[in-house]
Amino acid sequence: MSHDDLATLDTAAPARRDHEPPPAPSPWRRRIVVVGLLLAALNLRPAVTSLGPLLKEVRDDLGMSGTIAGLLTSMPAACFAVFGVTAPRLARRFGPGAVVCTGLAAIATGLALRPFAGGTVAFLCASALGLAGIAVSNILMPVIVKGWFPDRVGTMTGLYSMGLSLGTASAAAITVPMTDALGGSWRAGLGVWAVLAGVAMLPWLFLARDRDHRPSEQPAAPDPAADRSASGPAAPAIRITRSPTAWAMAVFFGLQSTAAYITMGWMPQIFRDAGVSASTSGVLLAVTMAMGVPLAFVLPRTAARLRNQGVLAVVLGVCGLIGYVGLWLAPAGGAWVWAVLLGVANCAFPLALTMISMRARTSAGVVRLSAFAQSTGYLLSIPGPLLVGTLYQHSGGWGPPLALMAGLMVPQIVTGLIAGRDRTLEDEM
Repeated sequence: MSHDDLATLDTAAPARRDHEPPPAPSPWRRRIVVVGLLLAALNLRPAVTSLGPLLKEVRDDLGMSGTIAGLLTSMPAACFAVFGVTAPRLARRFGPGAVVCTGLAAIATGLALRPFAGGTVAFLCASALGLAGIAVSNILMPVIVKGWFPDRVGTMTGLYSMGLSLGTASAAAITVPMTDALGGSWRAGLGVWAVLAGVAMLPWLFLARDRDHRPSEQPAAPDPAADRSASGPAAPAIRITRSPTAWAMAVFFGLQSTAAYITMGWMPQIFRDAGVSASTSGVLLAVTMAMGVPLAFVLPRTAARLRNQGVLAVVLGVCGLIGYVGLWLAPAGGAWVWAVLLGVANCAFPLALTMISMRARTSAGVVRLSAFAQSTGYLLSIPGPLLVGTLYQHSGGWGPPLALMAGLMVPQIVTGLIAGRDRTLEDEM
């Protein structure tokens, strides 16, 4: 992967020179972008979290083994790593709006095809199509925000994050009741989410031809020297693979992604095996995901006030450890407590994004660090859910898988402490 792809998104607008500002968008067009951002964010997780509560029915109907189910829960991270790297190049060629519109079309098509899958391979292929659409759309949401709302990045990012968490939690909570209302077939319960993705495409059809509002390379700190290093034509490339902080960020990001996708893919199954009903298991997953709605606003602000964010990584990791131990000792008796604790632990994601922005002085450094940490981290997270499925199938219980989940919290805490130190990428170069 070329990390310069993300750093040069703004250089591909052939209709104007780099020093010329984009034309001011009309108020009604900006309102369409706001609606489009919210609708797109609502669709970037239901393909994943709607499956967890119905995974048992899908496995039984398609004859899917535990190992294959583990592969299915690893697919989001794999698709984010593989397809996400194409988003910058596609955006330079076709414009971010057109790529997001196409991504939403891929989500709708993949979700619409999954109910017609007659076997495991077809189900996996349809899922991959939808996840590919999520991957490119997910990468370009911040690009859209910076391009259209450079003066309100925080507000619009908060709106986008809220929509993301709301879509995640809603899909987990209402998929089973909606399935029951539609006749009890998992095919109807999963397929109905294609309608939401289709609706989300509508505002993006108006924005698909927009090629003007692209992010400009702004300094991450008000430092003239940093600005020159970020945007000067002869700025030297940062050899990021030699930075201990970059590697700590990548491993921390990968481990928190591993925990998140294991939780989204397997937590409902853990509760169901403990005797909790399918609908309640879905609600418990929704509670876990919904914890990200308020904490996504609070945690980054708290982290930004601290010189060292390692203490927050420790707090979140300890919550995860307690949650996994609780799932092992009393999965049904303390279900609501474990769901809340794991929801707090999953907020390592906004913490990781905040630390990425604080570990570099220049915008070029932030972009390179973000690209390296996320692409490497998603690659590292692929084996986790697959290994959990394999252990579950061969052990016949949740003891070994939960031991693995708890064990992974230890290196997550350690790398979080390293990544949270008060130093920058440029200092290490």
